[in-house]
Order: sequence, then structure tokens, then C-alpha cells
Amino acid sequence: MSDQSTMIIGTRGSELALWQTRWVQQQLTKLHPSIRIELKVIKTQGDKMLDAPLSKIGDKGLFTKELERALLDRRIDVAVHSLKDMPTHTEDGLIITAICEREDVSDVFIAHPNKKYRGLANVPKNGTIATGSLRRRCQLLQMRPDLTIAEIRGNLGTRVEKLKVSNWDGMLLAKAGITRLGRSELITEVLSPTSFLPAVGQGALAIETRSSDERILPLVHPLDHILTRQATQGERALLRRLEGGCQIPIGAYGRVENGTFRLDAIIGSLDGKRSVRSSIQGSPDKSEQLGVSLAEKLLSDGGETILDEIRQENA
Repeated sequence: MSDQSTMIIGTRGSELALWQTRWVQQQLTKLHPSIRIELKVIKTQGDKMLDAPLSKIGDKGLFTKELERALLDRRIDVAVHSLKDMPTHTEDGLIITAICEREDVSDVFIAHPNKKYRGLANVPKNGTIATGSLRRRCQLLQMRPDLTIAEIRGNLGTRVEKLKVSNWDGMLLAKAGITRLGRSELITEVLSPTSFLPAVGQGALAIETRSSDERILPLVHPLDHILTRQATQGERALLRRLEGGCQIPIGAYGRVENGTFRLDAIIGSLDGKRSVRSSIQGSPDKSEQLGVSLAEKLLSDGGETILDEIRQENA
């Protein structure tokens, strides 16, 4: 536990996690120059199991649980997470104090550097695309049922090297991480987030603290971005109602446009052959209720059947 003049921020050790946490550190230092802000790297279960697909090793807190334990044990004061890694139920005694302004939520296509084509539509028939996400897999196969999907995990550098030495045609990743790491030159096509729906919380950073920490709460709260919070709370309410995670292909895109909250969502089968998609809009301060309403609609429109089948396959 830190003293009154120090704040300790916990982070995963990946290149992207460190970039995100240093960014938060810089913002907090600007706000509170008299406080010494230190970083503490904590290895999570998801960082230790890099050779198994995420969908096969469970998803409840895979990249967050150890950080939350350090918070509860008072070894750190703040934890920085990618919001998309966070379970929709927060641990007792903890709170998401700030959701920072969101980066671009889009997914992107990175073509193999030795191939002539740059876009997904130009990938030859029966081509191979790499992704570690069931959500991306489902939507890809909807667009291109002929494609073969290759499993990939690891940080950006690892994935780029795997692509270079493979015979794949390309891979799909989140634009936010590539932008943050200064590697935008890798991107050959940006997929529209309204047609190719992102993961819940994609592109947003969450800052988690102890809910009773009266010293830290007011220091961190100024980094909360209300429009991002409203948008992502709607997405997370939808996911909570669907009880989804890495093992289920669910995409959602919430945003506040011209004072209106809009939310698109999809539930898909693992082979991409069936999906249920819908949207809803309303007041931004009702985003959570709207997220639950949209989840109910998706379930009644056939999503329940798709989810039941996937859960039976994973049982």
C-alpha cells in the first residue's frame, strides 16, 4: 500500500498494457503533479497461457483477476485494464472509477506483406485469415464462407512475425491497439464498426479502484469520459444479460451521436451460418436499460437458441 504522496498503478506486462498504463500515468501526473505515481507489473492468467485459444481456457477475469486481487490486498491503488477484458460484474469492494475517452472501435485487416491485395474483399477464394476471436471469426465467415480461419494469439509483434512466416492471407486485429503502439502503417483496411461489429468495450480503458478508497477516488475520477461511459455501459449491460464472453460470438457497438445513444449488436453461430442482429436507440442516460432491452430482443429473435447450442458445445 502506498503512502499519501504516492499512487501505485497495477498493469499487465504486455507492450500494449504498458503503453495504456503509462498514458494513464501521464494524465494523472498532469492533474496531480505533487503525487509520485509508480507502476507495478502483475502477470495475469491470460499472460501465462499464450498457446491456448482464449475460447478454450475460460474468460472470467482471464486478464483482470490478479490485478483485482492486488487491489483488494492493497498492494496497488489503481488497476488499468482494457475494458473489453473486464467481466461485466465487478468484484465486491472494487469499482470502475473512470472509463477514459475511447479510441477508434474499428477492427482492421492486415494483409500479408508479400501479397498484392490490401482488402478483405480481394482475398482469393478459399484464402486463410488469422484471428483469435470467435466474434471476428463469425462475422468473417458471414462475409466470406469460403475462408479458412487460423487461430492466433500473442502481442502485436508476435502476431506480425507469425503472419510474415505463414502462408496466410492476412489477419484481423483491433485498430485501437495498433494505433496506440504507433504501428498504423500495418493497417491495409479499416472495417466499418457499424457493419463489422466490435467487441464490447473495444478501444476503451477502464481504471479500477477500491470502492471505499476516499483518497484515490477523487484523484482518478476526472479521467472519466461521460460519453464513453454511457456508450460502453450500454454494451456491457447487453453482454451481462446475454452472459457472454470470449467463448461466445457477440459483437456490439454503442455510441452517443447528436445526443442520442445508439446500440447495434449481433449474436452469431461459430460457423457464421446463423446470426441474429438488431439495434436500439434512446436517451444516453438510459443506455444500460436500452442494452438490456436489446439483449432481450436478440434472445427472443433466435439468439437464445444459438447461445444454448454454443454452450452445449463448450460444456
